[in-house]
Amino acid sequence: VVDDRQEAGAGYVGSHACKALAAAGFLPVVYDNLSRGHEWSVKWGPLEIGDIADQARLEAVMRKHRVTAVVHFAALAYVGESMQEPGKYFANNVGGTLSLLQAMHNVGVKRIVVSSTCATYGIPDRIPIDESTPTRPMSPYGESKLIMEKMLGWYRTCHGLDWMALRYFNAAGADPEGEIGEDHDPEPHLIPAVIRTALGQQTVLQIFSTDYPTPDGTAVRDYIHVADLADAHIRALDYLSGGGDSQPINLGTGTGHSVREVVHAVERAAGHPIKAILQPRRPGDPPFLVADAAMARRVLGWQPSHSSLETIVATAWRWASARVAVPVGHQPAAPVHELRRRHGS
Repeated sequence: VVDDRQEAGAGYVGSHACKALAAAGFLPVVYDNLSRGHEWSVKWGPLEIGDIADQARLEAVMRKHRVTAVVHFAALAYVGESMQEPGKYFANNVGGTLSLLQAMHNVGVKRIVVSSTCATYGIPDRIPIDESTPTRPMSPYGESKLIMEKMLGWYRTCHGLDWMALRYFNAAGADPEGEIGEDHDPEPHLIPAVIRTALGQQTVLQIFSTDYPTPDGTAVRDYIHVADLADAHIRALDYLSGGGDSQPINLGTGTGHSVREVVHAVERAAGHPIKAILQPRRPGDPPFLVADAAMARRVLGWQPSHSSLETIVATAWRWASARVAVPVGHQPAAPVHELRRRHGS
Protein backbone atom coordinates (compact mmCIF):
# COMPACT_ATOMS: atom_id res chain seq x y z
CA VAL A 1 0.00 0.00 0.00
CA VAL A 2 1.34 3.40 -0.83
CA ASP A 3 -0.25 6.05 1.35
CA ASP A 4 -1.32 9.52 0.36
CA ARG A 5 -2.68 12.72 1.90
CA GLN A 6 -0.80 12.29 2.17
CA GLU A 7 1.54 10.15 3.95
CA ALA A 8 1.36 6.44 3.33
CA GLY A 9 0.18 3.39 5.15
CA ALA A 10 1.41 5.23 8.22
CA GLY A 11 -0.53 8.35 7.27
CA TYR A 12 -4.12 9.47 7.63
CA VAL A 13 -6.12 7.83 4.84
CA GLY A 14 -3.59 5.01 4.45
CA SER A 15 -3.81 3.86 8.06
CA HIS A 16 -7.61 3.78 7.91
CA ALA A 17 -7.39 1.84 4.64
CA CYS A 18 -5.02 -0.65 6.28
CA LYS A 19 -7.53 -1.33 9.04
CA ALA A 20 -10.24 -1.95 6.44
CA LEU A 21 -7.93 -4.11 4.33
CA ALA A 22 -7.07 -6.31 7.30
CA ALA A 23 -10.76 -6.70 8.15
CA ALA A 24 -11.39 -7.75 4.53
CA GLY A 25 -8.76 -10.52 4.66
CA PHE A 26 -5.75 -8.73 3.21
CA LEU A 27 -2.38 -8.39 4.86
CA PRO A 28 -1.42 -4.72 4.36
CA VAL A 29 2.33 -4.29 4.16
CA VAL A 30 3.05 -0.62 4.81
CA TYR A 31 5.87 0.97 2.84
CA ASP A 32 6.48 4.47 4.18
CA ASN A 33 9.38 6.85 4.72
CA LEU A 34 7.66 8.20 7.88
CA SER A 35 8.33 11.79 6.83
CA ARG A 36 4.63 12.64 7.33
CA GLY A 37 3.28 9.38 8.63
CA HIS A 38 3.39 7.91 12.13
CA GLU A 39 4.78 4.56 13.17
CA TRP A 40 2.11 4.26 15.88
CA SER A 41 -0.60 4.10 13.20
CA VAL A 42 0.82 0.92 11.64
CA LYS A 43 -1.17 -1.75 13.48
CA TRP A 44 -2.49 -4.26 10.96
CA GLY A 45 0.58 -5.51 9.11
CA PRO A 46 4.35 -5.17 8.81
CA LEU A 47 6.10 -1.84 8.25
CA GLU A 48 8.84 -1.53 5.64
CA ILE A 49 10.62 1.81 5.82
CA GLY A 50 11.64 3.22 2.46
CA ASP A 51 11.10 6.07 0.03
CA ILE A 52 8.83 5.85 -2.98
CA ALA A 53 11.68 7.16 -5.14
CA ASP A 54 13.82 4.12 -4.22
CA GLN A 55 12.76 1.74 -6.99
CA ALA A 56 15.18 -1.02 -6.00
CA ARG A 57 13.86 -0.99 -2.43
CA LEU A 58 10.28 -1.09 -3.68
CA GLU A 59 11.03 -4.11 -5.85
CA ALA A 60 12.76 -5.90 -2.97
CA VAL A 61 9.82 -5.32 -0.62
CA MET A 62 7.28 -6.47 -3.22
CA ARG A 63 9.23 -9.67 -3.81
CA LYS A 64 9.77 -10.29 -0.09
CA HIS A 65 6.04 -10.10 0.69
CA ARG A 66 4.81 -11.61 -2.61
CA VAL A 67 2.68 -8.55 -3.24
CA THR A 68 -0.30 -9.01 -5.57
CA ALA A 69 -1.74 -5.47 -5.60
CA VAL A 70 -0.82 -1.94 -4.57
CA VAL A 71 -2.85 0.82 -2.97
CA HIS A 72 -0.96 4.04 -3.61
CA PHE A 73 -1.25 6.91 -1.12
CA ALA A 74 2.32 8.20 -1.33
CA ALA A 75 1.84 11.78 -2.42
CA LEU A 76 2.14 15.28 -1.08
CA ALA A 77 -1.33 16.79 -0.92
CA TYR A 78 -1.53 20.40 0.21
CA VAL A 79 -2.76 22.88 -2.38
CA GLY A 80 -1.18 25.93 -0.74
CA GLU A 81 2.20 24.27 -0.28
CA SER A 82 2.17 23.14 -3.90
CA MET A 83 1.72 26.75 -5.05
CA GLN A 84 4.85 27.68 -3.09
CA GLU A 85 6.95 24.61 -3.95
CA PRO A 86 5.73 23.13 -7.26
CA GLY A 87 8.99 21.31 -7.93
CA LYS A 88 8.65 19.38 -4.70
CA TYR A 89 5.18 18.22 -5.74
CA PHE A 90 6.12 17.13 -9.24
CA ALA A 91 9.24 15.36 -7.98
CA ASN A 92 7.36 13.39 -5.32
CA ASN A 93 3.93 12.84 -6.85
CA VAL A 94 4.94 12.33 -10.48
CA GLY A 95 8.49 11.06 -10.07
CA GLY A 96 7.56 8.86 -7.12
CA THR A 97 4.62 7.34 -8.96
CA LEU A 98 6.83 6.59 -11.96
CA SER A 99 9.26 4.80 -9.63
CA LEU A 100 6.40 2.78 -8.17
CA LEU A 101 4.85 1.86 -11.52
CA GLN A 102 8.17 0.76 -12.94
CA ALA A 103 8.90 -1.33 -9.84
CA MET A 104 5.48 -2.98 -10.18
CA HIS A 105 6.13 -3.72 -13.85
CA ASN A 106 9.56 -5.22 -13.11
CA VAL A 107 8.13 -7.46 -10.38
CA GLY A 108 4.95 -8.37 -12.27
CA VAL A 109 2.34 -6.71 -10.02
CA LYS A 110 -0.63 -5.86 -12.25
CA ARG A 111 -3.22 -4.12 -10.02
CA ILE A 112 -3.18 -0.69 -8.40
CA VAL A 113 -5.71 1.57 -6.70
CA VAL A 114 -4.51 5.17 -6.55
CA SER A 115 -5.55 7.98 -4.25
CA SER A 116 -6.43 10.83 -6.59
CA THR A 117 -8.31 14.06 -5.94
CA CYS A 118 -11.10 16.40 -6.97
CA ALA A 119 -8.33 19.00 -7.42
CA THR A 120 -7.88 17.51 -10.91
CA TYR A 121 -11.07 19.36 -11.95
CA GLY A 122 -10.03 22.89 -10.94
CA ILE A 123 -13.00 25.28 -11.16
CA PRO A 124 -15.72 23.04 -12.63
CA ASP A 125 -18.20 24.05 -15.34
CA ARG A 126 -21.06 22.54 -13.36
CA ILE A 127 -21.99 21.31 -9.88
CA PRO A 128 -22.16 18.52 -8.89
CA ILE A 129 -19.00 17.29 -10.56
CA ASP A 130 -19.11 13.98 -12.41
CA GLU A 131 -16.25 12.13 -14.09
CA SER A 132 -17.00 13.69 -17.49
CA THR A 133 -16.28 17.19 -16.11
CA PRO A 134 -13.21 18.67 -17.87
CA THR A 135 -10.01 18.43 -15.85
CA ARG A 136 -8.36 21.85 -15.51
CA PRO A 137 -6.26 21.84 -12.34
CA MET A 138 -5.60 25.17 -10.61
CA SER A 139 -2.58 24.05 -8.58
CA PRO A 140 0.59 21.99 -9.02
CA TYR A 141 -0.96 19.50 -6.59
CA GLY A 142 -4.00 18.94 -8.82
CA GLU A 143 -1.82 18.90 -11.95
CA SER A 144 0.53 16.32 -10.43
CA LYS A 145 -2.38 14.02 -9.63
CA LEU A 146 -3.79 14.38 -13.14
CA ILE A 147 -0.39 13.47 -14.58
CA MET A 148 -0.36 10.43 -12.30
CA GLU A 149 -3.70 9.34 -13.76
CA LYS A 150 -2.40 9.76 -17.31
CA MET A 151 0.63 7.63 -16.45
CA LEU A 152 -1.70 4.87 -15.25
CA GLY A 153 -3.46 4.97 -18.61
CA TRP A 154 -0.23 4.54 -20.52
CA TYR A 155 0.93 1.68 -18.26
CA ARG A 156 -2.42 0.06 -18.99
CA THR A 157 -1.91 0.48 -22.75
CA CYS A 158 1.73 -0.59 -22.77
CA HIS A 159 1.92 -3.13 -19.94
CA GLY A 160 -1.64 -4.29 -19.18
CA LEU A 161 -1.83 -2.60 -15.76
CA ASP A 162 -5.27 -2.72 -14.12
CA TRP A 163 -5.92 0.52 -12.25
CA MET A 164 -8.48 2.69 -10.57
CA ALA A 165 -7.96 6.31 -9.51
CA LEU A 166 -10.28 7.32 -6.67
CA ARG A 167 -10.85 11.06 -6.85
CA TYR A 168 -11.47 12.01 -3.22
CA PHE A 169 -13.35 15.11 -2.37
CA ASN A 170 -12.51 16.25 1.21
CA ALA A 171 -11.39 13.40 3.46
CA ALA A 172 -12.37 14.02 7.08
CA GLY A 173 -13.29 12.36 10.38
CA ALA A 174 -11.58 9.61 12.34
CA ASP A 175 -11.87 5.89 12.96
CA PRO A 176 -15.29 5.32 14.61
CA GLU A 177 -13.61 2.97 17.10
CA GLY A 178 -11.07 5.62 18.06
CA GLU A 179 -7.92 3.65 17.19
CA ILE A 180 -6.52 6.10 14.62
CA GLY A 181 -7.25 9.56 13.30
CA GLU A 182 -5.89 12.66 11.59
CA ASP A 183 -2.68 14.10 13.05
CA HIS A 184 -0.62 16.66 11.14
CA ASP A 185 1.68 19.42 12.35
CA PRO A 186 1.07 22.01 11.07
CA GLU A 187 -2.57 21.15 10.37
CA PRO A 188 -3.72 22.39 6.93
CA HIS A 189 -7.19 20.81 6.91
CA LEU A 190 -10.28 22.68 8.06
CA ILE A 191 -12.08 20.30 10.43
CA PRO A 192 -9.08 19.32 12.58
CA ALA A 193 -7.92 22.95 12.57
CA VAL A 194 -11.31 24.10 13.90
CA ILE A 195 -11.23 21.35 16.52
CA ARG A 196 -7.71 22.30 17.62
CA THR A 197 -8.87 25.87 18.07
CA ALA A 198 -11.86 24.71 20.12
CA LEU A 199 -9.55 22.59 22.32
CA GLY A 200 -7.15 25.49 22.87
CA GLN A 201 -4.30 23.84 20.95
CA GLN A 202 -4.15 26.90 18.70
CA THR A 203 -5.29 30.39 19.58
CA VAL A 204 -7.30 31.33 16.52
CA LEU A 205 -8.79 29.80 13.37
CA GLN A 206 -7.88 31.27 10.00
CA ILE A 207 -10.78 31.56 7.54
CA PHE A 208 -9.59 32.15 3.99
CA SER A 209 -12.02 34.66 2.49
CA THR A 210 -15.74 35.33 2.95
CA ASP A 211 -16.26 36.78 -0.53
CA TYR A 212 -16.75 33.60 -2.56
CA PRO A 213 -19.91 33.38 -4.73
CA THR A 214 -21.50 30.95 -2.23
CA PRO A 215 -24.56 31.34 0.03
CA ASP A 216 -22.55 32.54 3.05
CA GLY A 217 -19.42 33.76 1.25
CA THR A 218 -17.15 30.94 2.43
CA ALA A 219 -15.88 28.03 0.32
CA VAL A 220 -18.11 24.96 0.02
CA ARG A 221 -16.68 21.44 0.09
CA ASP A 222 -18.00 17.88 -0.03
CA TYR A 223 -16.70 16.13 3.11
CA ILE A 224 -16.35 12.34 3.02
CA HIS A 225 -15.58 10.25 6.09
CA VAL A 226 -12.23 8.51 6.01
CA ALA A 227 -13.86 5.17 6.92
CA ASP A 228 -16.05 5.45 3.83
CA LEU A 229 -12.97 6.19 1.73
CA ALA A 230 -11.27 3.10 3.16
CA ASP A 231 -14.28 0.96 2.21
CA ALA A 232 -14.11 2.26 -1.37
CA HIS A 233 -10.51 1.04 -1.70
CA ILE A 234 -11.52 -2.52 -0.77
CA ARG A 235 -14.33 -2.41 -3.31
CA ALA A 236 -11.99 -1.05 -5.98
CA LEU A 237 -9.49 -3.86 -5.41
CA ASP A 238 -12.22 -6.48 -5.61
CA TYR A 239 -13.63 -4.83 -8.74
CA LEU A 240 -10.26 -4.95 -10.50
CA SER A 241 -9.71 -8.54 -9.34
CA GLY A 242 -12.97 -9.44 -11.05
CA GLY A 243 -11.83 -7.94 -14.36
CA GLY A 244 -13.43 -4.51 -13.99
CA ASP A 245 -12.50 -1.61 -16.27
CA SER A 246 -9.66 0.76 -15.38
CA GLN A 247 -10.99 4.29 -14.78
CA PRO A 248 -11.15 7.29 -12.45
CA ILE A 249 -14.09 7.42 -10.02
CA ASN A 250 -15.32 10.22 -7.75
CA LEU A 251 -15.74 9.64 -4.02
CA GLY A 252 -18.03 12.15 -2.35
CA THR A 253 -21.48 12.55 -0.85
CA GLY A 254 -23.10 14.99 -3.25
CA THR A 255 -23.69 17.42 -0.38
CA GLY A 256 -21.57 20.51 0.22
CA HIS A 257 -20.87 22.30 3.51
CA SER A 258 -19.40 25.78 3.83
CA VAL A 259 -16.56 26.77 6.12
CA ARG A 260 -19.06 28.58 8.35
CA GLU A 261 -21.23 25.45 8.60
CA VAL A 262 -18.21 23.39 9.64
CA VAL A 263 -17.26 25.95 12.29
CA HIS A 264 -20.80 25.96 13.69
CA ALA A 265 -20.84 22.13 13.80
CA VAL A 266 -17.62 22.08 15.84
CA GLU A 267 -18.91 24.84 18.10
CA ARG A 268 -21.94 22.65 18.87
CA ALA A 269 -19.67 19.71 19.70
CA ALA A 270 -17.40 21.88 21.86
CA GLY A 271 -20.19 23.80 23.56
CA HIS A 272 -18.56 27.20 23.07
CA PRO A 273 -17.75 29.68 20.27
CA ILE A 274 -14.48 29.61 18.33
CA LYS A 275 -12.32 32.65 17.68
CA ALA A 276 -11.55 33.17 13.98
CA ILE A 277 -9.74 35.73 11.86
CA LEU A 278 -10.25 36.48 8.19
CA GLN A 279 -7.40 35.91 5.74
CA PRO A 280 -7.17 36.52 1.96
CA ARG A 281 -8.11 33.78 -0.47
CA ARG A 282 -5.50 31.11 -1.07
CA PRO A 283 -4.39 30.70 -4.69
CA GLY A 284 -5.85 27.57 -6.28
CA ASP A 285 -8.97 27.30 -4.08
CA PRO A 286 -12.25 26.97 -6.06
CA PRO A 287 -15.45 28.27 -4.41
CA PHE A 288 -17.49 25.04 -4.83
CA LEU A 289 -16.37 21.40 -4.96
CA VAL A 290 -19.24 18.93 -4.66
CA ALA A 291 -19.25 15.41 -6.15
CA ASP A 292 -21.62 13.46 -8.28
CA ALA A 293 -20.73 9.99 -6.98
CA ALA A 294 -23.27 8.04 -9.03
CA MET A 295 -20.51 6.11 -10.79
CA ALA A 296 -19.06 4.88 -7.49
CA ARG A 297 -22.50 3.61 -6.51
CA ARG A 298 -23.07 1.97 -9.88
CA VAL A 299 -19.61 0.47 -10.47
CA LEU A 300 -18.42 -0.30 -6.94
CA GLY A 301 -21.74 -0.63 -5.11
CA TRP A 302 -20.33 2.00 -2.74
CA GLN A 303 -22.52 4.13 -0.52
CA PRO A 304 -21.05 6.35 2.23
CA SER A 305 -22.50 5.50 5.65
CA HIS A 306 -20.44 7.67 8.03
CA SER A 307 -20.33 10.93 6.09
CA SER A 308 -22.94 13.22 7.60
CA LEU A 309 -21.24 16.38 8.86
CA GLU A 310 -22.37 15.52 12.40
CA THR A 311 -20.76 12.06 12.30
CA ILE A 312 -17.56 13.39 10.75
CA VAL A 313 -17.22 16.08 13.42
CA ALA A 314 -18.19 13.71 16.25
CA THR A 315 -15.55 11.11 15.34
CA ALA A 316 -12.87 13.74 14.74
CA TRP A 317 -13.77 15.46 18.04
CA ARG A 318 -13.53 12.19 20.02
CA TRP A 319 -10.14 11.41 18.50
CA ALA A 320 -8.67 14.88 19.02
CA SER A 321 -10.09 15.49 22.50
CA ALA A 322 -8.77 12.12 23.74
CA ARG A 323 -5.29 13.21 22.64
CA VAL A 324 -5.46 16.80 23.80
CA ALA A 325 -2.54 16.38 26.21
CA VAL A 326 -0.41 14.52 23.67
CA PRO A 327 2.12 16.64 21.77
CA VAL A 328 1.76 16.49 18.01
CA GLY A 329 5.20 16.98 16.38
CA HIS A 330 5.48 15.60 12.86
CA GLN A 331 7.17 16.14 9.56
CA PRO A 332 6.17 15.83 5.89
CA ALA A 333 5.61 12.44 4.26
CA ALA A 334 5.55 10.13 1.27
CA PRO A 335 4.05 6.65 1.76
CA VAL A 336 3.44 3.39 -0.01
CA HIS A 337 1.58 0.22 0.91
CA GLU A 338 1.66 -3.10 -0.76
CA LEU A 339 -0.95 -5.76 -0.12
CA ARG A 340 -1.49 -9.46 -0.41
CA ARG A 341 -4.25 -11.71 0.77
CA ARG A 342 -3.57 -13.45 4.06
CA HIS A 343 -4.20 -16.76 2.31
CA GLY A 344 -3.22 -16.69 -1.34
CA SER A 345 -3.96 -13.87 -3.79
